Amino acid sequence: MKKDKIVEIEEAVVRFAGDSGDGMQLTGSLFSDSTAFAGNDFATFPDYPSEIRAPQGTVSGVSGFQIHFGQKSIHTTGDLADVLVAMNPASLKANMKWVKKDATLIINSDEFTEKNLQKAGYDSNPLEDNSLSGHLIIQAPLNTLTKEAVKDLDLDNKSVLKSKNMFALGIIFYLFNRDYTKTFSFFESKFKKNPLVVEANKKVLTAGYNYAETVEAFTNTYRIEKASLHKGKYRNITGNMATAWGLLAASERSGRHIYLGSYPITPATDILQELSKHKQFTCITQQAEDEIAGIVSTLGGSFAGALAVTTTSGPGLSLKSEAIGLGVMTELPIVIIDVQRGGPSTGLPTKSEQSDLMQALYGRNGEAPVVVMAATGPADAFFAAYEAAMIAMEHMTPVILLTDGSIGNGSEVFKIPQVNLLPKIKPPFAEANDPDYKPYKRDPKTLARKWAIPGTPGLRHRIGGLEKEDITGDVSHDPLNHQKMVELRQEKVDRVANILPLQKVHGNKKGDLLVIGWGSTYGVLLTAVEEMHEEGKSISLTQFKYIMPLPKNVKEIFSGFKKIVVVENNMGQFVNYLRMHFPEFRYEQFNKVQGLPFMVSELKTKFDSLLNE
Repeated sequence: MKKDKIVEIEEAVVRFAGDSGDGMQLTGSLFSDSTAFAGNDFATFPDYPSEIRAPQGTVSGVSGFQIHFGQKSIHTTGDLADVLVAMNPASLKANMKWVKKDATLIINSDEFTEKNLQKAGYDSNPLEDNSLSGHLIIQAPLNTLTKEAVKDLDLDNKSVLKSKNMFALGIIFYLFNRDYTKTFSFFESKFKKNPLVVEANKKVLTAGYNYAETVEAFTNTYRIEKASLHKGKYRNITGNMATAWGLLAASERSGRHIYLGSYPITPATDILQELSKHKQFTCITQQAEDEIAGIVSTLGGSFAGALAVTTTSGPGLSLKSEAIGLGVMTELPIVIIDVQRGGPSTGLPTKSEQSDLMQALYGRNGEAPVVVMAATGPADAFFAAYEAAMIAMEHMTPVILLTDGSIGNGSEVFKIPQVNLLPKIKPPFAEANDPDYKPYKRDPKTLARKWAIPGTPGLRHRIGGLEKEDITGDVSHDPLNHQKMVELRQEKVDRVANILPLQKVHGNKKGDLLVIGWGSTYGVLLTAVEEMHEEGKSISLTQFKYIMPLPKNVKEIFSGFKKIVVVENNMGQFVNYLRMHFPEFRYEQFNKVQGLPFMVSELKTKFDSLLNE
């Protein structure tokens, strides 16, 4: 038996694609887990169809999962794939534009029937018409081989074919010299009530690995050495899970129980599901009947003294706007997590977009300022959620934390922090029977009012949506008082800038071109700028995590560059916000609204054109 030559490489991009029922997300997740075990750094990009049940075998029903992994630091999910697993003709057609010219294509040839080719929109069979020339083509009859692997088990045909994705995964494990047996523990846990399914998946995965080893189709296999990661405990984590864990850490460090009131909505639902698993931390979750009930119950949780959170996406944030204004008026700490998706209206539920910034900043009636933050990646979502909770409680204000679909569903290597080393959260509680207590008497430094927990002796006070009188909290219609309270609420949010870290610049602090991003564009912008910097270009990056208020040194940074370009997955929301605050600067724009992340190659092309003008 010929043993393929093992080639050492620094990085690779693998893309799994198939029908929405082919289990591509699970396949990608299991390969990601193996990548974590192998000690590689990585980032993933799940790509779901927007329709709940798109027509089977059509391009609109294709589900994909891409992973970029390597021995160096990985900041992006990769531009084009080195390896594509295509489970049917539609997945091949939908993904050929996302593969390199010499990619390895592992194709389920059993599915390339005349009927399926027509569904996918092919005029001829790409496996026969030379349209795939230049690629290494592995035609594997996965359906047939899967049936053969489990022929001695008493399983029906439908159940057998559900595990064909594991045959494909076995091939990929062989291609990258991975220990496939580590995945067996997943089967034993996932299907522990059905030992036959456990055995079937083990057999199919093993058969896939052995098939790749014996078929003699691969000239080489590949090995990627461990990444140079700091010592610690690491795991594969999605942004939604990291967000939930950050809230749990904030609960621990503040001494406040969590109350989460939320309505399920793509792509934010996983946060609700994850927190519901942790009742041992006194985490109370309510799946509310609608978005409004979710946030109003969250305000009730805050009034009662809990770390109060609600989660949503763009359409739900719209529905929550009135209650967010109530949180501003009552000056209660709540955290609103918006996992952004493509809009408007229902839009693109499973696609990522930086679509809600203006809504987060200004989408309320009246003057209703809140703190707005944006996580920069799946792992950063942990720390962003922790900070959002800390700011909300210590400054007695609603905080909106923006993530998005690429962060929430994507995953990264995450170094698990020691919770006891995170900064202590110190909410400004009012003390029982304090003779000086007044509901809207403020801390002279932060302007935060005291948090008076119901039932505490001597702290009865009025609360509600009508304007409050300064200090006493009584209902007031006095115009001068209203002006004063509006200004105080804005100043309270502005003063959060006093505790924010200064804005950082990646690269030189002066130069020809400053690239500006916010939120989830961080990894791909950093990669593009670092590559161009190594090419000798005068280019730097500053990525914004804190948006309302902005860090104090923004103007100083902007002043150091001849040109500024703002890159966003929207039509220019952040750049217009910057124009409002710093009109003295001229801003170029680069915008992409396709439900897809930027590619390093397209960014470098744009930046080169700006530098060469």
